[in-house]
Amino acid sequence: MSWTNGPEPVALFLLYLDAQRGYSPATVEAYAVDLRGVHEFLGRRSKGLHDPAAVTKADITAYVADLHRRGLAKSSVCRKLSALRAMYRFLRQRGLAKADPCAAFSNPRLPKIHPRVLNVDQALHLLETGQQPDPETLRDQALLEVLYGSGLRVSEALSLDFRDVDLDQGLLRVLGKGKKERIAPLTGAAVDRLKRYLEQRRAFNPKAGEQAVFLGSRGGRLNRKQADRIVKAMGAQSGVAGCISPHTLRHSFATHLLQAGADLRSVQELLGHARISTTQRYTHLDLAQIMRVYDACHPLSKNRDEVDE
Repeated sequence: MSWTNGPEPVALFLLYLDAQRGYSPATVEAYAVDLRGVHEFLGRRSKGLHDPAAVTKADITAYVADLHRRGLAKSSVCRKLSALRAMYRFLRQRGLAKADPCAAFSNPRLPKIHPRVLNVDQALHLLETGQQPDPETLRDQALLEVLYGSGLRVSEALSLDFRDVDLDQGLLRVLGKGKKERIAPLTGAAVDRLKRYLEQRRAFNPKAGEQAVFLGSRGGRLNRKQADRIVKAMGAQSGVAGCISPHTLRHSFATHLLQAGADLRSVQELLGHARISTTQRYTHLDLAQIMRVYDACHPLSKNRDEVDE
């Protein structure tokens, strides 16, 4: 974790996120980056997060104005304010700060944007893209199978080690958010792709003792940027219109399960969500699908009456 040598209040907060809340290193780093930006801005006003009690509402007003002046999106401003609020809440709960200078600020209303969802034909076509038997293509195919076939977060897929993969049983041991474990099933196609890739894994010249399943060109664990490039490149190669990301595949996984009749609670377990409300926001059925379910199932549906007759 970076920046633990920064202002003590911030370092304590980041340690809390890591050790007690179980946040992933990437999430803790995101908080660190946002708080570092606040600290650097306050430094221009002869203040800083080393003395959180000295920070005033006027300082935060100036900081938010600076963010808007720099053209940051509303979502970015919201995220930075949320990080600062979370730190002050932590400090106040422990008696390390008396007031929250962010309390008077409300986040701007953001439009609800659903992540893109591929239709089933697009998803299957994407998985059939790239039939070359070279090691990189085999790795890319295996990664896409895990993202779409098992619905993993990209961070979960990239964190997989050998010990987490049981190809005989067709199962993955996944370490999700909050360091919570779950078991995720593998499709038959994913098992086959993983076997073929792992037979060629040594072509990446893995570093001594490297246990990561998915490797980059330098023999270390594949990172998020590389995974994002892989998905985008495979999407372009398959002819899927528009830009897709690893999250597109996870969202498509959940949506396709619901469209096929899976119950929300089961999808929640497969996605590794702690609260079903998260799954409800994360997965959405298109209107046509909703109407088909309504017409087929609701006792007062006119179309159901016509069918029964």
